[in-house]
Amino acid sequence: MVKPIVALVGRPNVGKSTLFNRIIGERRAIVEDVPGTTRDRIYAETEWAGVPFVLVDTGGLELLDLSSRAKEEGPEPLSVSSADFVPAIRTQAQMAIEEADVIVFLVDVRDGVTSADMDVADLLRTTQKPVVLAVNKVDNASWEDAALEFWSLGLGEPHPISALHGRGVGDLLDAVLGRFPQQWEEEEPEAVRIAIVGRPNVGKSSLLNALLGEERAIVSEIPGTTRDAIDTELIWEGERVVLIDTAGIRRRGRIQRGVEYYSVLRALRAIERSDVVLLLIDATEGVTAQDTHVAGYVLEAGKGVVVLVNKWDLVKKDTYTMNVYTQEVRAALNFMDYVPVLFISAKTRQRVNQVIPTALRVHQEQSTRLSTAELNRILREAVMRHQPPSKAGKRLRFYYATQTGIRPPTFVFFVNDRELVHFSYERYLENAIRAHHPFEGTPIRLIFRDRDRGGRRRSRR
Repeated sequence: MVKPIVALVGRPNVGKSTLFNRIIGERRAIVEDVPGTTRDRIYAETEWAGVPFVLVDTGGLELLDLSSRAKEEGPEPLSVSSADFVPAIRTQAQMAIEEADVIVFLVDVRDGVTSADMDVADLLRTTQKPVVLAVNKVDNASWEDAALEFWSLGLGEPHPISALHGRGVGDLLDAVLGRFPQQWEEEEPEAVRIAIVGRPNVGKSSLLNALLGEERAIVSEIPGTTRDAIDTELIWEGERVVLIDTAGIRRRGRIQRGVEYYSVLRALRAIERSDVVLLLIDATEGVTAQDTHVAGYVLEAGKGVVVLVNKWDLVKKDTYTMNVYTQEVRAALNFMDYVPVLFISAKTRQRVNQVIPTALRVHQEQSTRLSTAELNRILREAVMRHQPPSKAGKRLRFYYATQTGIRPPTFVFFVNDRELVHFSYERYLENAIRAHHPFEGTPIRLIFRDRDRGGRRRSRR
């Protein structure tokens, strides 16, 4: 059995994302006082009382049609953009319910029992799964009596909590643990984490679905559909892989305040916690300034990279198209000329089967080590071919070099004066190392230290 899965469900704006963040101890789910903010399922591994489990946040369940809800609750039940996603949000939430071992049904004490709550309760009863009822926004004792009203839902004891302040959350989790299966699988070896990033609407969620063979993430032609980082685990030829779908990253100056702003933060954090990044580019538009900006984020994080040129099925081609396009991509991303480039179509699944094997190959490259003897031979040959620069009559001298780390591979060079290391010679040494071992798809870091005193790190990624 796998780790227990706990799904947070309920109608919109009852505080599911706030409770999600409270339980996992970090702000991963977007919290906005706007119904429909959380659209896709969000997963996180966490634990309580030493017991590990997987927590799933979901979009608000809308089981009534919009016109019925408008009559019942007023003229503005959802924003127009959120209303467009109601059917897909409902499907995603129901999929999370199907996956869950325990369901936490969250309601709002301030609203009392609504017809929408009754509809969700009826749905949950049909699942025949353990349900723990959490009455949220009981911020003080004066609201506790009001929570008793929710016995009428027929789902057992209501647990009064305040997700915002943490009140009663520990008791709620104790109740959740009491409904877990009696056995679950021990922690498995760490998986390779692969983040899917790129500008809005380049096909990230479509690629995720193509890789998984199921409708795991909502796919839409509206930019910004995926607002949160989504983790999905799969086994690829015996190896554990976690795919992280992210919101589209825009240039800083074009990021809107509010939900989209926090989405970009989630995407950047997804890059940070990944091993390899799949950078998607729209083949119909070519490499744009925004693409290079996203690539810069990945480069700064020191992650392995595979560039995927998506929507290749829409490009008119001849014998030379792919070669010409490859040269254009490498010219635009000249600071990442070590990355593999794949031409794919998430829609038709052209070459999609090559994506994960290429990412895993890059991950192996990140772990490559060169022996000190091998590295110093490369250094000697490089110095013989091209003498180091000099400044004011003082020439740069190298004593020896050694590899000190992996992911990314990191090399330390001991010199007489690190201030003499020019950027161009640093790049020359990087190319010399890559000529011996390509380190496909992974940046390498070069650090220069004075032999007799503390050094300052300088790197070329």
